[in-house]
Amino acid sequence: MHWLFLIIAAIFEIGWPLGFKLSSTQPERFWAWISFAIISMTFSGVFLYFAQRAIPVSTAYIIWTGLGAIGTLLIGILFFGDSASLLRMFFALLTLVGIVGLECTSK
Repeated sequence: MHWLFLIIAAIFEIGWPLGFKLSSTQPERFWAWISFAIISMTFSGVFLYFAQRAIPVSTAYIIWTGLGAIGTLLIGILFFGDSASLLRMFFALLTLVGIVGLECTSK
């Protein structure tokens, strides 16, 4: 259950930079997107708190930030035209490998 909380926290971690980006691209809905970002931050932190009750803090934090970063990278590429260069994908893969490696060695 704690791993599910961590995945949910990482999904909400993606929400706040998305909210900031959308608030700058849709100024007429600025407060709606800022509110979305604040709500995402709150839920991200709450679910991270629940996950850390059973998962070591170092493991939980790096997975939370890593998945949030990779998710945000993918949203940027898919919806905002961010670069999808081979090197960027390689370094994102390294992040993912590091996350898996930390989990495999945290026991």
